[in-house]
Order: sequence, then C-alpha cells, then structure tokens
Amino acid sequence: MSNKVPKEYQVSLFNCDEYLINGELNKWKGNTTPVYSSIVLEDKNGNENKTLLGSIPDMETESAIKALNAAKNAFNRGQGYWPTLKVGERLKCMEKFVEKMKASREEVVKLLMWEICKNKTDSYKEFDRTVDYINDTIDAYKTLDRKSAKFDKEGGIHAHIRRGPLGIVLCLGPYNYPLNETFCLLIPAIIMGNTAIFKPAKHGVLLIAPLLKAFKESFPPGVVNILFGRGRKIATPIMQTGFIDVLALIGHSSSAVSLQDEHPNKNRLRLVLGLEAKNPGIILPDADLDHTVKECISGTLSYNGQRCTALKVLYVHESIVDEFNKKFAKAVDNLKYGLPWEDTFLTPLPEPSKPTYIKELINDAVEKGAKVLNKKGGKLSSNYSFPAVLYPVDNSMKVYHEEQFGPVVPIISYKDISEPLDAMAASEYGQQVSLFGKDVKKLGPLIDSLANLVCRVNLNSACQRGPDVYPFTGRKNSAVSTLSVYDALRSFSIRTFVASKDNPYNNNILEKLLNSNESNFINTDYLL
Repeated sequence: MSNKVPKEYQVSLFNCDEYLINGELNKWKGNTTPVYSSIVLEDKNGNENKTLLGSIPDMETESAIKALNAAKNAFNRGQGYWPTLKVGERLKCMEKFVEKMKASREEVVKLLMWEICKNKTDSYKEFDRTVDYINDTIDAYKTLDRKSAKFDKEGGIHAHIRRGPLGIVLCLGPYNYPLNETFCLLIPAIIMGNTAIFKPAKHGVLLIAPLLKAFKESFPPGVVNILFGRGRKIATPIMQTGFIDVLALIGHSSSAVSLQDEHPNKNRLRLVLGLEAKNPGIILPDADLDHTVKECISGTLSYNGQRCTALKVLYVHESIVDEFNKKFAKAVDNLKYGLPWEDTFLTPLPEPSKPTYIKELINDAVEKGAKVLNKKGGKLSSNYSFPAVLYPVDNSMKVYHEEQFGPVVPIISYKDISEPLDAMAASEYGQQVSLFGKDVKKLGPLIDSLANLVCRVNLNSACQRGPDVYPFTGRKNSAVSTLSVYDALRSFSIRTFVASKDNPYNNNILEKLLNSNESNFINTDYLL
C-alpha cells in the first residue's frame, strides 16, 4: 500500500468495537463484519487484493431493543429531560457537538474516500457542507423559536403556540452521502426534542465511528443511540415493537415499505423519506448544446451517477439528437478515471455487485436495439464499468424503467414534447427535472406542466439537492415529507400550544408563569 498510496491518504486498520447506547460507549464482544474498500491495490508480488479497512460490530436484536429502551426512557412519553428542555439548552448541546465533530474532519474525509470512493474534493465538500447544515439548522431553529416567543389572541382566547417533538425516531441513512444526508435526518430530529436510534448504511459505516465520542459527550443519555449491523436484526425488530413514532429513511422505497409493514400502528407512524428517482433531462431544439452537454455530464455522472438527484434519462429533440449525441459521447470519453485522492471525476464503485449490474443493463439495451455511442462505454474492471451512453433507448429496455444509480446514460429521441411529458406522468417517480432551452413561449407552458409532475424544475442546469435552504422532496415514490434546513424542523415536530380564556384570573396566572421561569414551554425569551 505504501508504494501505491500517498502517505497523507494511507489508512490504518480500524476495528470499530464500540457502540453508543444510553450515553455510554459500550465495548462489543460478539461477531464482527469486515469492512472492505472496493479499491484494489497490488501487493509486492503484483497480486491484486481487496483493501481491508477494518470491522464493525454485527449487532443482534437484543442490543437493538436496549437502544430502543434507552430512547424510550429519555423521551419518557414527552416528559423526559430532553423533550422538556428549553430550546436554548438543546441548541447548546448541538453547538458543542458540531465543534467536536470538526476535530474529526481529516479522519472522516479519508474514510469517505476509501469506503465509498468519493473523490477528494467531494469528500471534503460533504463534510464541510454537513457542518454548515448543522449551523444553519441551529440558526433556523432560533428563528422559528423567536416567532413563537409571543402570545396570540383570537376569539377571546390567548394562545402560546410552539412546535413540539414527536417521540422516538428510527434513522437510517444512505451509502452515497453517509454523513450529509444521514445528518440531514438525525440533526433536525434530535434538535426538536425527539430521541433517536441511528444505524449507518452498509457502505460508509466506519466513518461514523470517529464521531461516537462527540455524540456521547454532547447529548444527554438516550438522546442519540448508534448501532451497527444488519437491518433485519436491528431495524425490523425495533419497528415491530410499535414504539417508533417516526421512520426517517433515505434509501429505496421497497425498504421503506417493508419497514412500515412491520409497525403494528401505521396510523401513528410519521414518515420522513427520501427515496429513489428517475430524473429526466429534456433538451429542446433551441438549447445551447455546449452548455447543455456540460450540465448533463455533471447531472448524469457526478459521483458516477450514484445520486438520487442524478439525471437518469435524457430526452433530446430529434432535430438535434445526432449533434448532441456526438458532443456528449466525446465529453464522456474525455472524463478521467482514477483513485479518489487523485481527485478524478470518475472513481471506483463502492458496491461490489454494481459493475455486473451496469453491464447487464448495457447488454439488455444492446440486445433490444440500442448502441453504445462512446468508445470506452461499458469497459469493465473488477470495481468499475466505464460510463456507457446508450441510444436509442425505448420502453422495452430495463434501463428505461429501472433507476440505474450508476454510470450508464440512456438517451431517448422525441418528436413532440408530449412524449417526455407522458413518460414522466406515467413514471412512479417525481423528484426533479432539468429543462434545457431558451424560447420563453415554449418554456412557460412547459414549466407549468412540469411543476405538477415533479417538485423542482431546473432551468438549464443539472438536478441537485442544494442549497439546503430550498425544499428537497418529491412526488409519488420519490419522497414523503420535505427536507431542507427549515422544512426538516417541521417534519420532525408538531404544532402544540397552551390556550387560555382572556379574563383577569387566567391573565394573572399567565403573567406569573412568564415571570417565574417555572415553565420551559411558556416563555417569551428571545434567542440571540
């Protein structure tokens, strides 16, 4: 390894043998699961080997129930220390955590590169963006609380309205953004007064270990409980108890449905879900092709297309499809492939089975009439399949229907704009679309239709999640609830209030409450 990897990016074997329950870092003495990187390095004899990064606990159901009980006790049906704590005190805990988190930046970034093969720039960006997200969430909650620091009066009734926690949250994040998107669930959940059980994704799991101590030292016992292992041993039995109030998951809809089915009281289960998408790009005849190709490269193949917001299919008008295909295929073949610390655009795929799956999609499309337009398309290695541009694609092919979540780009030619619109309407997904063109007479009506098919229309730009203050959600099978700095606070809370008839007796009591600081709920403190 020392001959292949620059010294600053070398990693030592990291065997994570701790987990967090009820404010204690417990030692795991049971079975463990090895964690490998898909990055293949040669040894001194020239043999290629998978890179062993370390191991994580393979925890059992017994530990999961202990974590659930810790979260239950900490919430205590809304009467616990954390849910009844003043907002300002909860925010101090979060501020303490984010400062401690910063100390692990280099270690977490290095593990992001090794575990999920995200390039260096994007790995640093994920960490720094997560820190910014936490700080922005703190500021957003202060703003929300300031607006609540008052009494309303309507119909002879005074009302003091705030947002309160929902209960116990089961938090499950994705492998492609194992830090950022996971924390976009976990942070707003706990800051609103909920307690949580968190299990990292299968890939991108070791990078959570350096943060265990920061969680322990920043939050009261039972507020955050972190487990490692398989979902069927941990998430399933927790859901079966019926004590989970919120399922917070970013992943596939099939996982979300199966976990919901385990809950005995679905009517009481709040869902905060970020799910799959098949975001299209629609390229109109008057689109600026050079600009469009640049945006479509970013949209389809950033992080090898392993993003829910990636452009998964391109609809190109028949009058320009040949020119677009030529430019796009050439641009794809010019992309650089390499190791994450080399900061290339294309890097190895973290999922061992993904290259074979991508190859199957390509073969299926070719058998049914598509061609691979770029010279390097589909070239296979043990951990990668070079991006393949497929054309013409139709609905007989798997790649038309399935969210490929990897480096293959299907292109469909259309004659009438109703063709891509009808396809989007029939799709099970409705997250975003990228629309390329400049004629406002065509763009205006199109935007009106697209806004009712998806939740974000990107004009002459690739689909993306950020900035994090903007709503991030989807229609149909793409999402439930909205995740943004502001919306997530609302997704993980409920409006609750104290009402009092306007009379001297009640008003005197309210004044005494406000002056006594006996209630953390009834106050008009202004958070600075």
